[in-house]
Amino acid sequence: MKKTLLVGRHGVGKTTLKQALRGEDIHYVKTQYMDYGDWLIDSPGEYAEVHGLGAALAIYSYEADIVALLISADDDYSLFPPNVTCMVNREVIGIVTKIGKRAPDRAEAWLRLSGCEKVFHIDSHTGEGVAQLKAYLRKQG
Repeated sequence: MKKTLLVGRHGVGKTTLKQALRGEDIHYVKTQYMDYGDWLIDSPGEYAEVHGLGAALAIYSYEADIVALLISADDDYSLFPPNVTCMVNREVIGIVTKIGKRAPDRAEAWLRLSGCEKVFHIDSHTGEGVAQLKAYLRKQG
């Protein structure tokens, strides 16, 4: 699998997505540190929300093949500025989580404005979209 860094605000569903991608039982866990796993790097939401912690995300992005920006379908705003993906020298994808809560169109528009060309819609609890994302993250060749 391509090593993937999950980035987003707290509560967006990064850890839940990690559990779904690994086929684990879904249960709430507050990520307190960079959880550097076999092929998934789960970041605390505070690293994306607090300016002084953003450097850690930049460092861990060098350890990843793909950086995944996550926005929940029920978010009222986007943390990610327009065209931010050009700051990363890795592939950046967008992931809209919690798609059962609202229409995910607004969150997808924010991710595309940030520069994500590929956007996945995921509901980690029902499994909708998880198989497609996992297939995309499989190493080619």
